[in-house]
Amino acid sequence: RTGAGAVLVGPQPGRSAIGLDVDNRERVFVAGGMIGQGYVYDGRTGAPLAAFQLAPGTPTFVNDVVVTKDAAWFTDSTSAVLYRVPISRNGTLGGPADVQIVPLTGDVELAPGFNANGIDATPNGKTLVIVQSNLGRLYTVDAETGEADLVALSGGDVAFGDGILLDGKTLYAVQNQLNRVAVVALAPDLSAGTVVGHLTDPHLDVPTTIAEHGSHLYAVNARFGTPDPEAAAYSVVRLEK
Repeated sequence: RTGAGAVLVGPQPGRSAIGLDVDNRERVFVAGGMIGQGYVYDGRTGAPLAAFQLAPGTPTFVNDVVVTKDAAWFTDSTSAVLYRVPISRNGTLGGPADVQIVPLTGDVELAPGFNANGIDATPNGKTLVIVQSNLGRLYTVDAETGEADLVALSGGDVAFGDGILLDGKTLYAVQNQLNRVAVVALAPDLSAGTVVGHLTDPHLDVPTTIAEHGSHLYAVNARFGTPDPEAAAYSVVRLEK
């Protein structure tokens, strides 16, 4: 309601924090960008819980993460792979040696620029959904095999797609440079979708991701291109679903 808050995790030397997700144990999973790592923090205290080297080399950009019942899944915007960190039934995280590199097969085509970006999952965790920023595409991904199927879109595309949110059979895709959120009505089997509209607001300033609470979405302004980012003011914009 007010935007009041406090710092949970302070600056971490040698680390980056890009996309994030929170599991039902109040652990914060963080994608590490060009460093190619993933991190986990205690969502109540901010204490570091785990760190993983996801990408074996460079170039890499670990961009976003979603946590399912049995794994944390990270995207890489430079490679046709996902990184999987297993989570046991009792919530125990796999160790660094348990990280799995899952090749994306099927319909995915790499192109210059940022490829796989935002990621979400169906409630049972069996199907992942990713957005490909540079080509404006959505894919479903079989969590068992890594096979990706193109979601046939009508009514537009999701160019500049960044963070995404799957809410039942509605998908919200942040289009960062366009300062809007695409609303996609998906088919029951997620094989197709129609862009039925866009959410926007004059306060949006290169939003990169969203979260939901009740009947609202909350878009995070990244303000890419700001001349002096360290001195700039940042905000979250509340949007009606």
